[in-house]
Amino acid sequence: METMGDKVAELIENEWYIVRNSGETPEIALHSALYYLTLSKDGPRINLSEEQVAWLRQAAVDRFYEIIVRDLQHANHGTSSYRGITRSIINYRRFCTFCERQRISRSVLQQSAAAALLNFLETEVAEVRRRQRPSIIDCSGEALRSFAADLGVELASRFAELAELCPEVQ
Repeated sequence: METMGDKVAELIENEWYIVRNSGETPEIALHSALYYLTLSKDGPRINLSEEQVAWLRQAAVDRFYEIIVRDLQHANHGTSSYRGITRSIINYRRFCTFCERQRISRSVLQQSAAAALLNFLETEVAEVRRRQRPSIIDCSGEALRSFAADLGVELASRFAELAELCPEVQ
């Protein structure tokens, strides 16, 4: 026999899956889940513990990680899920705003994104040189330097040729 506690746990788990697999808007999915679970007249109107809220919040953080790092994986270029560095920059800025609002640290994702960006750029520079092909970097040099700085990465000493690979801003 299913207890009330089992039903509540199932409801929270269902919302966790929605947040975790929320596409490009994990922050909206989190707020929707919290609203549905606690305030919606169509929802269960339960009082969530801090642990339950943190679990749902972590699902949003994990989803942000996926969508930010996905577009910093050179191997993803040419796939239907790849959006480019510009999209990663946008998602990272949204993540930073989310962290400020939620009062949580962005450091773990920041470190992973920094490593992914460096790996992407190393691969890109090497492939452009070797194959004599146009760059797939889709943001201006200034946007790239700003993003790198946000991640704690200094690019000038490592990638002098980056300005040549970045499209000009019109």
